[in-house]
Amino acid sequence: MELLKKMRFPKRYSIILLTFICTSVCYLERIGFSIVYTAAADSIGVNQSSKGLILSVFYYGYVMSQVHGGLAAQYVGGRRVLLFSFLLWSLTCAFAPLDAGKVNMMVVARFLVGVAQGFIFPSIHTILAQWVPPHERSRSVSLTTSGMYLGAAGGMLVLPSLVKYKGPQSVFMVESSLGIMWSFLWFRFSSDPVRSEHPKAAAAGFGEHNLPVSREKKIPSAGNLRRFTKIPWKKIIFSLPIWAIVVNNFTFQYALYVLKNWLPTYFELGLQLSLQDMGSSKMIPYFNMFIFSNTGGILADHLITRRLLSVTKTRKLLNTIDFVIAALALMAIPLFRNPSWTIICSSISLGFLALGRAGFAVNHMDVAPRYAGIAMGVSNTAGTLAGIVGVGLTGRILEAAKSADMDLTSIECWKNVFLIPAYLCIFSSFFFLLFATCEKIFE
Repeated sequence: MELLKKMRFPKRYSIILLTFICTSVCYLERIGFSIVYTAAADSIGVNQSSKGLILSVFYYGYVMSQVHGGLAAQYVGGRRVLLFSFLLWSLTCAFAPLDAGKVNMMVVARFLVGVAQGFIFPSIHTILAQWVPPHERSRSVSLTTSGMYLGAAGGMLVLPSLVKYKGPQSVFMVESSLGIMWSFLWFRFSSDPVRSEHPKAAAAGFGEHNLPVSREKKIPSAGNLRRFTKIPWKKIIFSLPIWAIVVNNFTFQYALYVLKNWLPTYFELGLQLSLQDMGSSKMIPYFNMFIFSNTGGILADHLITRRLLSVTKTRKLLNTIDFVIAALALMAIPLFRNPSWTIICSSISLGFLALGRAGFAVNHMDVAPRYAGIAMGVSNTAGTLAGIVGVGLTGRILEAAKSADMDLTSIECWKNVFLIPAYLCIFSSFFFLLFATCEKIFE
């Protein structure tokens, strides 16, 4: 009996696995929409600027709910907020018809999906801060976020064929079905950590003391209400370590969203290659992110637990080197005019950006374990703004090139599309190197 107890699968691993599946399904939905809408819009001649609007409106809804998601997770509980947000976007996908010509309907549907999904990552960070001890944070966060890339890879592999043989609307039905199935699994198997699984949880910065405040049990008076519910907004807003996370999240999301939303168009128009004809090669950049993300988490935890480097030096090393390599690969994408080299360069850039998440993305829980969801909400707001700016700006760059009678297959049309995120990567890497820390700055 004692042996069975020792071999018992820790509950936190179930939570991490479920959050991994959660991010996979979310990004399957996002990459699925970009593929489906690109096919539908191109079939009726929608211009590039309008495509940019529809592809970016998701992020307008997404940006509005980031900080609110962190606050809701702080007070209501990340587990409940995550379930509600997942059901909301799944049902929206199920009942929203795809019609590229009906711009207003598409805008409303994508806005609602964006609002719903905006609660997800702040909730996940709140949940992981409660469940995961510090020495497991790098690989746990890396595994959870790597679900984004596996979902995107699976979407790039499977969904173009689904569109071809079953029609665009079938993609929405598959996505919503997966969302509802995950919601059932989360409702059935998730829970709050009633007791810490580690005897030194409170000292380490995780466990039940990071659960949402119970107004009935822990706040008997108005004085205590203020003491327990006050969020250190001033410290958060004026903290340079928080800004180091924010700047790097902005850059990461800018590069990711531009490639995720416009790489299909680059293959179709820039390289004159249909996604259906690319086979499994189109999923390689995202699968590479999945591998690199988990590698980064394992490497970071190894450096920390073996005391080869301090936590701060580990975060800075991985973040700086990986972002610089990603920048060089982004610069190289438009220089090679064949699909194979485009796949290689985009795989390198996205792979090393994912590896760099073992730097900035885990840092929320280093500096603010109690407010990890709120810190994530703030930094992901910046990342979402990057989606709005980057996806919309790319559409305008291409539309301006087209208006100037430039050929969309030429290198000049696409050069700035990839140079902008490359320069941002270099700037962000040095900003993190200068200002980041892993000391707990919020109690």
